[in-house]
Amino acid sequence: MLEHVRQLLHTIYDVQGLIRWGGLVAVCGIVFVETGLFVGFFLPGDSLLVTAGIFAAAGDLNISTLLVSVMLCAIVGDQVGYWIGRGTGQALYHRQDSMFFKRRHLERARDFYEKCGGKTIILARFMPIVRTFCPPVAGAAGMPYPRYLAFDIAGGGIWVGTMILGGYFLGKRVPNIGQNIHWVIAAVVVVSLLPGAIGVLRARNRQASKPSPVPVVEGGQE
Repeated sequence: MLEHVRQLLHTIYDVQGLIRWGGLVAVCGIVFVETGLFVGFFLPGDSLLVTAGIFAAAGDLNISTLLVSVMLCAIVGDQVGYWIGRGTGQALYHRQDSMFFKRRHLERARDFYEKCGGKTIILARFMPIVRTFCPPVAGAAGMPYPRYLAFDIAGGGIWVGTMILGGYFLGKRVPNIGQNIHWVIAAVVVVSLLPGAIGVLRARNRQASKPSPVPVVEGGQE
């Protein structure tokens, strides 16, 4: 079982191989699952989109079709997540952990949503794991659907456009970038993890800066 899981993860994180094997369909499918279903929280969305942009620069994918198709899948995926949250409500937070569902990820997305409000829908697009769990959180919180949809369309367009066009222009500007694409993927992974790491450090600093409770000494005791 573990060997099958290891092989599956190796295949999924080989984004170049995925694009060569499945092309546009594979890119759209992974983006939809990552944004719409809990099982997609571990999928390589950012690195996949940047790599797809590089492939488009090399002429292996049509850039216009790629942009429109992936934006639609990212937006539709989020709608699925929103309505899952809207339908299950607070019961979602009592769901037991499993291989494909971690309550701590849901709670992290909820904390981020409560802190940033509606703009979370846009910001979360650039944060792995949070972007998977943010739509159900917004649905469970009862965010009005027209408002959610507006934020989601903006967030989906900005995220997909930034990632794919970033890879596309990098592929056009840097000769033979495809031969060193693993370095590009590594850089994208590091950058995508920065917001989460910064958030953890800030939380720890706030916790450390809280004054220790002063013990209360009852009167008359020495």
